[in-house]
Amino acid sequence: VKMKQLLEFLIQSVVNYPQEVSIEEKIQGEVVSLAIKANPEDIKVIIGRNGRTIKAIRNLLWVVAAKQGKKINLAIQE
Repeated sequence: VKMKQLLEFLIQSVVNYPQEVSIEEKIQGEVVSLAIKANPEDIKVIIGRNGRTIKAIRNLLWVVAAKQGKKINLAIQE
């Protein structure tokens, strides 16, 4: 499973403007850095109430990364 594709699918599933979602991926050794760019109105949706949505997404990606022997770094760019 490619983490960028998984993240893109998850984010596009919850936002109001899925066509404006873009994910930037950088791989440095074992660390995969993913940066989310989305419509400013969707940033609140991605973060969720008390950060619950983004925490759940981070946990899913963390599990996938751990199975591949990698570490994940997730950021939201405004």
